[in-house]
Amino acid sequence: MPAVQSLSGKAMPRPALVRARGVAVRFGDRWVLEGVDLDVVPGRITTLVGNNGAGKSTLLRVLLGLTPPAAGSVERSGDLRIGYVPQHFAVDPNLPITARRFMALSGRVDRRRWREVTADAEVDTLLDQPLQVLSGGEMRRVLLARALLQRPSMLALDEPAAGLDGRSQGALYRLIGSLRDRYGCAVVVISHDLNLVMAASDEVLCLEHGRIACRGAPASVMEHPEYHKLFGSHLGPDTGVFPHDHHHGDRAHKVAGGGHG
Repeated sequence: MPAVQSLSGKAMPRPALVRARGVAVRFGDRWVLEGVDLDVVPGRITTLVGNNGAGKSTLLRVLLGLTPPAAGSVERSGDLRIGYVPQHFAVDPNLPITARRFMALSGRVDRRRWREVTADAEVDTLLDQPLQVLSGGEMRRVLLARALLQRPSMLALDEPAAGLDGRSQGALYRLIGSLRDRYGCAVVVISHDLNLVMAASDEVLCLEHGRIACRGAPASVMEHPEYHKLFGSHLGPDTGVFPHDHHHGDRAHKVAGGGHG
């Protein structure tokens, strides 16, 4: 999606869809987020990383409006439309439903939008398959397509590659990047797969004990002392999962724990 141009021809920053300032969240007597600032911007893939309990899931819930902050502010654009893809999606084996019918449950969509999204998300050949027979990667693509049908301005992805093998993870992150390019939406991702994060993100936020330990473009974050303190300096071998990007690998380097935080 092309950048907004000023009258002088210079690129102008796009207005944030969500603007969080000094956000803090308290559960009982424990602060799980403190002093977090974040702008969710159209066309930008922002990834939240950190060990279990770092506050990633809580921050995402704050951005989505599901958890109110105890302190700070969250401003949302009037035209914010959210598409959410959960980490876990259980399919009842006794419920016979095809991918087509499942996607249609998201609401009425014009035929042109349906054709565009199913082709772009690479699910057009899966539509008549029962959900129960889809592989993990195929199911993630169906969930992505379903989220895109309603024209979201922001995609929220909770561990989108969890449980997939290295090749499928790489394919899914490439797809996420191409969908961002195609539709210009903001993307916020929670991930433990550091190799893929560094290859697929525009901005990385490293959370530790509810605070932002470091943030920025992947290359700068990887050089930050707090990143090395949290995750070490090792990344997996270059295997060409993202041939045109930096620091990638088929064997994902995972944050300790591999669960929610």
